[in-house]
Order: sequence, then C-alpha cells, then structure tokens
Amino acid sequence: MPQQRPALESTLMQIWQRRCLTAWILWPLSLLFRLVVALRKTLFTLGILKSTRLSVPVIIVGNIFVGGTGKTPFVIWLVDALRKAGFNPGVISRGHGGNNTHPTPVNAEAKPEKVGDEPLLIYQRTKCPLYVGRNRVATSQALLAAHPDVDVIISDDGLQHYALRRDIEIILCDNRGNGNGLMLPAGPLREPADRRRDFTIINSPTTFHPAKNTYAMHLVGERAEHIADRSQSIALNALGSFAPETSPGKLKIAAAAGIGNPQRFFSLLQSAGLQFSEIPLPDHFDYKTNPFLNIDAEIILITEKDAVKCSFFDSFQSRQLWVVPVDAQIDAALIGQIVEQLHAD
Repeated sequence: MPQQRPALESTLMQIWQRRCLTAWILWPLSLLFRLVVALRKTLFTLGILKSTRLSVPVIIVGNIFVGGTGKTPFVIWLVDALRKAGFNPGVISRGHGGNNTHPTPVNAEAKPEKVGDEPLLIYQRTKCPLYVGRNRVATSQALLAAHPDVDVIISDDGLQHYALRRDIEIILCDNRGNGNGLMLPAGPLREPADRRRDFTIINSPTTFHPAKNTYAMHLVGERAEHIADRSQSIALNALGSFAPETSPGKLKIAAAAGIGNPQRFFSLLQSAGLQFSEIPLPDHFDYKTNPFLNIDAEIILITEKDAVKCSFFDSFQSRQLWVVPVDAQIDAALIGQIVEQLHAD
C-alpha cells in the first residue's frame, strides 16, 4: 500500500528530530559513516580520486538532509534568474526514478520512467537544455557537446559527487533544520551540519534566521489547474466557497503529495484556508497503481511533480484532479551574489 512507506518515513523523521534512545544506539554507526564520508572527501581533495573541471562554471544545488527540501522549485528559479542576468544555463540531474544508464537528453517527448519526474518538471517549466545520467561528469560533457552555447551548468543535487568540480555550492534546508544534528543512520544528515557551502537557502521563512549568505525561500501557490486542461484554473482561496454539483453542503477536497516532505504541500494549502483530507505518498510515487480509487472527494489537489506522471495515464485525466503549481520567491540579492562569484571565477 502507498501509505506504508510514508508511515515508515514519518517514524524515521520522528527519531531523527531528537536524540532519543534509538538515535544513541545507532550513534556508533553514524561515527563510522562520518569517517567514510570524510575519508572519501579527503581522497578527492588530495587528487587520489580523480575529479574533472568543466569548461564552464558549475553550480551545485543540493542538501545534506535526506529527502526533499525544495531543490526543484529552486532550480527552476535559478534558471530563470541566470537567464535574466545574461547567462545561458543548462541543467544536469541524476534523474531519480528514471532507468537511464547513459547521458540522456530531456525534451518534450521524454517519459518520467526514463528520465525521472523532477528533471521532466524542470524541463517543462524552463525549456532549458537538460540531461540526466548517473555519471555527472559524462552527463555534463554530453550536454555541452550538444549545446555549446551553454555557459553555466546547474547540477540538480550531486553535492556529494566530488568527481565533478564545482564553483558554487548551494545547500537547501527546510523547517526541519538539521534534525538531531547526527549523521546517518542515527540522524538525517549525509554530511556534517557545519559542512562548507557558498550559500544556504532555507525553505521555511517562518523559521528563518538571518545569517551570512543565507536566504529565505518562500513557495507560493495561488491557483489550481485542471490536469486535463491546464488553462482551466481556479484560485485556491476560492475553492472553499465552491458548492459541489453532486450533493449539498461543503465541497469535499483531498490533497495528495508524492514529494520528499508532503507536509510542506499540505501547509501551503492550509495557508490558503482550505480544509481537506491528506494523502501522503512515497517520494517519486510512480502512479502505476491509482491511490485515488476510494477517495471520497469532489476535488483532489496534487503537486506538479505528481502531475508529471499522472498526465501520462488516461485513468488520471479525471475532473477530480487539479494541479497546484508553485513558484519560488527569493531575495533578488542572491542572484547578484551568484553572478558576482561566477564572474570572479
């Protein structure tokens, strides 16, 4: 059942948010993991493990906290901001959920099971040159060979892939912060909390604390679009006043999210004044089974990431399904600092 995995993930997050008995039991393993991570990074620093510098600057957008922190909307924002600053960016990604083994271009004909849901969403929103592949160096080189006009590479994730040298590192986090501050498996961190970075983006303005090179990101979603006809839309704050066609009374709404942190999507909808039943799904849920068959609701709101996959199945072209697109809002001073650093390099 799709609900089982979110329940397991929720349990792990509860453990990782505090230094409970389970976390302390796992602490020796986290020390071993930390040692392995440090050793690997040192081998790259000393040149024992090979790293490659590209002919154009590389910006890494990643996180040290396992799971989703909002990288996809940030990458979409960054592509647009760099274009306005006069750059021609390209994007590379691992393509999580896809089955590609070699560098593969993402285009209008691409399927999510081949290239992954997040890269396809980024392409749909930006139409920028985008390649996916396991080997990030080879993937970048393939993109540059196909698009020689690209003058900066954005790597969607890949913070720990040191084989690709980088000029700027941007780390995202959300209201969960660093959890209990411990590394896997005792905590949620892939690397130490004090790991160096050029910029920190906090996807939770309500818990934002100003610090050097730290910026708040606010995800804004104001409308829902019908999955079968995205030009048909309605303001989120108007949904609550709609009367159902089938029965008197209040409109029954459900919300589903197959993202790293479903609660972030639910909170966005709640901030619009909506009341709904929550359907948390596993991150990158493939929709090969229909989780909505027994849902009693006139409208089911889903994320754009979920819509990327649902749109390929006729069974999901239901009048019930509405997509909620979101846009990242970030202080414009950030792109100024990024551009300054790119020119300096």
